[in-house]
Amino acid sequence: MQSHSSSTITASPTTSFYVWQNYRCAYDRLSPSGTPEGMPLLLIHPIGVGLYRKFWHRFCDEWYRHGQNNLIYNPDLLGCGESDMPIVAYEPSDWAAQLQYFLQTVVKTPVVVIVQGALFPVAIELVHLQPDYIGGLILAGPPARTLIDKPTPTWQTRLSWNIFNSPVGDGFYRYARRSQFLRSFSTRQLFASATAVDGEWLEMLQQGAHDPASRHAVFSFLAGFWRQDYSAKIAAITQPTLVVMGDQASSISRKGKAETPDERLQDYLTQLSNGEGVKLPGRNVLPYESTAAFVTTTISFVKSLKTP
Repeated sequence: MQSHSSSTITASPTTSFYVWQNYRCAYDRLSPSGTPEGMPLLLIHPIGVGLYRKFWHRFCDEWYRHGQNNLIYNPDLLGCGESDMPIVAYEPSDWAAQLQYFLQTVVKTPVVVIVQGALFPVAIELVHLQPDYIGGLILAGPPARTLIDKPTPTWQTRLSWNIFNSPVGDGFYRYARRSQFLRSFSTRQLFASATAVDGEWLEMLQQGAHDPASRHAVFSFLAGFWRQDYSAKIAAITQPTLVVMGDQASSISRKGKAETPDERLQDYLTQLSNGEGVKLPGRNVLPYESTAAFVTTTISFVKSLKTP
């Protein structure tokens, strides 16, 4: 596990905005010092208290430190970061439609999608909507497959959303933004090492959660709108897909059964028609916690891809 000082992105990002369905959406476009080469990368950040596109800054820094020349597109999903934050219940298909529009109007060329954690359903929907724009997929610590192989009853997710979208939820979000809670949760659920939960990580989360309107995306995630049956759509993915799992990855399946990282990795490789997998040191946020190892693995995979 490597330690980090406060990082500065080698290729300074240019933050821009576009309008999708009357909502203003933010993204960073990063370019190498030389001529761009290869397919651009499209990064999909996780959803959680304070999480937004800055989650990927260490990855971007390390990517260019390795001399890579791909363009990188790093958008804020609606409800996060500098994008608008309407009071809606966000589903993976909504964010996928946002990214489809982004690909069609801003990027305009096939990309390699790198998606963190349980936002994998967003990437699944995006591949389903616009397969010709997806040249490959990299899944960083995807969720237990049992969480996305059976539909969650609509009444259950709506009930959860209504509870969160109330004064009870408001109070919870104010509590969850506290540094003590963020540190405790990150140590218990995300990082393999407590020392990796550093000031840079906590500052990012508090900055991202500063606007209370950011709670709606988080509550949509907690309500479970992403826990649907994606089995058929996963099996239909033909693009080369790399599954990267932490050797200390933790999860509880829908049935309440703990699974090993090897079991989860094999579960995905059994269903993906064009998949390969690797384990790296770390737990559930590999692009942030084990940045160097994750970037090295990602570079090898991206170089093996052919432009569609």
